[in-house]
Amino acid sequence: MLQTIVHCGQRAATVLERWLLPLALLALRLYLAQVFIASGLTKLADWDTTVLLFSEEYHVPLLPPALAALLGTAGELLLPPLLLLGLCGRFAALGLTVLNLMAVISYWHGLDARALEFHLVWGLMLALLLAAGPGRLALDPLVKRRFG
Repeated sequence: MLQTIVHCGQRAATVLERWLLPLALLALRLYLAQVFIASGLTKLADWDTTVLLFSEEYHVPLLPPALAALLGTAGELLLPPLLLLGLCGRFAALGLTVLNLMAVISYWHGLDARALEFHLVWGLMLALLLAAGPGRLALDPLVKRRFG
């Protein structure tokens, strides 16, 4: 009886890992890509204001404001498609983690509790993608199989 219960539990865990985990990782990638692309498009829509914000409001360490604005916006627009496709998925997740951390570090004084919570949730989602990879429903496994 106990062996049957254990066996059923193991089968259920296998099914969940095989089907639910890839779908959950895909959902994370879709959500995070949308969040970061929207932020990048907002910055791009009014570049003068973006540079002004990086000059006056955000305090990115070690970088001139215009360069920080350019790199941040480029990262928000270039890394999410990679994450979405699951192509170099861990690299994209790492880059977006750096962007997320820099947003909190450079504007910690202007973030309310709710905004800080969003950044924390995004950071946890990105940490999961860093640890697990983009999953089976991504291009990384196909590229790995094709090119070894």
